[in-house]
Amino acid sequence: MRAARTLAVTATAIAAVGLAAPLAAATHGPSALTVSAFQVDRGGDGSNNVTVSPSAVHQGGILTITARGCAGGTVTSNAFPTVTLSGNNNVATATARIHNNATPGQYNLAVQCNGRTLTQSFRVLSGQGAQGGIGGSLAPSSTEMAVGGSLVAAAALGGGLFIARRRMNGGRA
Repeated sequence: MRAARTLAVTATAIAAVGLAAPLAAATHGPSALTVSAFQVDRGGDGSNNVTVSPSAVHQGGILTITARGCAGGTVTSNAFPTVTLSGNNNVATATARIHNNATPGQYNLAVQCNGRTLTQSFRVLSGQGAQGGIGGSLAPSSTEMAVGGSLVAAAALGGGLFIARRRMNGGRA
């Protein structure tokens, strides 16, 4: 009898994992790519640094460009419209929004400042990234509802079978 109960619990657990696996595979899970800023000194004398943060950004995401040793200038790339650097104390910054339809892959940007062209690379990732901050305003999809309903039904069925067997055995576990 204990083997049958163990088998029922194991089968229910396998069914729950099996039903949840397609949903987990269908959604874009967290990326294993570590996103961090990096610097490249193209000036040779250490006075001009271009920093891009994050170094990998999703389509439609925001990229921050910082140029040290610049009082102003422009930043161009195929992944976003031309933006203007602004700042003081020889540190200029700009933010650029990546095109929603930018092809995922490696891109370069060119910073024009003080009569020099400085370059930096960054990576565009596919997808729109996380929809953080909307706090429950998105309804679950029909697939999520079907998986959730199936899991609830499987739990109810397993619980009902457990109670029915317990009653048939006179209340013994």
